[in-house]
Amino acid sequence: MRDALVAAAFRLFLERGYEQTTVDDIVALAGVGRRSFFRYFPSKEDVVFPDHERCLADMTAFLAAGTDDEPVRRVCDAARLVLLMYAENPAFSVQRYRLTRQVPGLRAYELSVVWRYERALAGYLRARYAGLRDGTLRADVIAAAVVAAHNNALRSWLRSDGQGDAEAAVDHALEHVRAAFGAETVPAVTDGPDDVVVIVSRRGAPLWRVVQELEAALGRG
Repeated sequence: MRDALVAAAFRLFLERGYEQTTVDDIVALAGVGRRSFFRYFPSKEDVVFPDHERCLADMTAFLAAGTDDEPVRRVCDAARLVLLMYAENPAFSVQRYRLTRQVPGLRAYELSVVWRYERALAGYLRARYAGLRDGTLRADVIAAAVVAAHNNALRSWLRSDGQGDAEAAVDHALEHVRAAFGAETVPAVTDGPDDVVVIVSRRGAPLWRVVQELEAALGRG
């Protein structure tokens, strides 16, 4: 039913145009009622992007399962899930790309979807970089870089009508992100008013000895 509605919608979009096609037109061609349409899609815009909710859920689950992986590698691998979704059906992906270029409302909708992917990546990275200096800033910058690199390669592939190796193009783009951020060591926060120094001392040690150990730990000895 879901696939039939998508197929009917895109047939009408091509024949009549997106703006001229109504939900009633789509369900009439698909041979179902309006209730069936809204069971699968909240709006006409959603029928243009039928697979993004599933992909976002897959990405979120993928990220949650990778808490021990190198963070930049993990988010790059997560971004590849989006590419694989597009590559499953190149003809449909190219058709959708052309449609979104023609309809400003769909372009805005697509940007909101991209933002949700970016937020998922940033949320994962923020958790991984929690407690590090500029951890939130680093997470947001890397997430934006991953999305920009992925989309640059993906859109080049779509503009070529789906010709060429999309996975290789996206891998090449994401390598720029890994080269820029993957090997960089992020120092922990070690200065400022929130410093914590733990001293282990023998029970009953005199106070002067504890102070001496503390000064040595702080580099003041």
